Amino acid sequence: MIDSTSTAAVPGPGAAQRSLAFAGAVLAAASVGLSAYASHVAVGAGQAALLVGAAIAFGHGLALAALSRQAKRRVAVFALVAILAGTLLFSGGLVAAHFTGAAARTAPFGGSLLIVAWLAWAVDVLRK
Repeated sequence: MIDSTSTAAVPGPGAAQRSLAFAGAVLAAASVGLSAYASHVAVGAGQAALLVGAAIAFGHGLALAALSRQAKRRVAVFALVAILAGTLLFSGGLVAAHFTGAAARTAPFGGSLLIVAWLAWAVDVLRK
């Protein structure tokens, strides 16, 4: 018989899940700072691009933080790692382009990776 008052540790999320949740929270926090910078300092097309980058980073950061505990199989973990990478490439590309004046060369790849990642997450959800 199991004692319901037991203080035995319940298995929690693994290192990968904790790392993904951490990265998601950091992305969400950074996006707030990026939004503030875009709103108060940047102008014109640069402002619009930074706000898009911030929105993508916030939404996907929140998704990582929320979904990381559900990632039990390799496909799910792959999907979340790909969401993190895609967000960094997409939003990071927009930020780098703003500060360097160069084209956002990594943004299209990051966006494509985000699409593939969400489709991989969808496949994993159907397998449950």
